Amino acid sequence: MSDPIEAAIFEKLAKADPKGVGGKSIEPAEVAKDLQPDQWQRMLPKVKATALGLMRQGRLTITKKGKPIDPSKMKGVIRLRLPTDEEAAAARAALPPKPAEDDDLD
Repeated sequence: MSDPIEAAIFEKLAKADPKGVGGKSIEPAEVAKDLQPDQWQRMLPKVKATALGLMRQGRLTITKKGKPIDPSKMKGVIRLRLPTDEEAAAARAALPPKPAEDDDLD
């Protein structure tokens, strides 16, 4: 993990949900405050954007009022948590297929 925002999200989640079962959640603002305590409001959009990318990969779940949300409708107060096995599988299934490697290079 070379992305400091991604690392901070998973670090914070590891503390909140040490068993990694997808039960406990964190606020994106907590991550932003850890990264830039004096200007955390400027960091918040970057944290949310990183969280959105992680959700699309099936590595994170974004919730509102305790329920997973559609990432295209993400606005207002949200929370981040580790995905359940079903949520991760569903997110990976929704990703576009990777192009097959072409071994026939003529």
